Amino acid sequence: MKTSKNVRYLTQLALLTALVLLMANTFLGYIRVGPLTMSLLTIPVAIGAMLCGPLAGAWLGLIFGLTSLANAISGAGGLTFFAFQYSPALCVVMCVGARVLCGLLCGLIYRGVGKLMPARDKTCAFIGALSAPLLNTVLFMGALVAFFYDMPAVQEKVAELGAANPFIYVILSVGVQGVLEAVICCIVGTAVTVPLKRLLKQ
Repeated sequence: MKTSKNVRYLTQLALLTALVLLMANTFLGYIRVGPLTMSLLTIPVAIGAMLCGPLAGAWLGLIFGLTSLANAISGAGGLTFFAFQYSPALCVVMCVGARVLCGLLCGLIYRGVGKLMPARDKTCAFIGALSAPLLNTVLFMGALVAFFYDMPAVQEKVAELGAANPFIYVILSVGVQGVLEAVICCIVGTAVTVPLKRLLKQ
């Protein structure tokens, strides 16, 4: 029984890892919006964190982060390219560390909400799925502001947006793309997780 569960766990994780890599290499993974990028990779991260647990969420966040770092190095990542030139180490923290923490916290939030509302599968999945894009935005943009706000490329964008301070800059930068990312992840994450969770219990 334990072996069967382990095989199922590893199979699910492998499939979700492949999905992250597949999405990262198609238009579904990264959608450029000006100097920033809207990412739908929070969807498989959220699903994995909810189905397989916080550690699986952290693993999928790691894969997500590594693809983001690869884009930063290659020049396909907008501001992250300049961030990598500015400080490779801090860019790794922003691209990879933020995404690992995002997946881990998403799984912990889902697990915590599940304990509070054990009979509300849809509500738990909704909150868990919503937490992933929100955490991704807060952690990534927080790191960008904390580490790279004085970087010339960021200051050019600050001047263009007319942002009076870092908080306003984040709000103006995220804008509609952040809302769309959250809505899409919420809908897809909930729609996939709830029936799969029930199927796996059976």
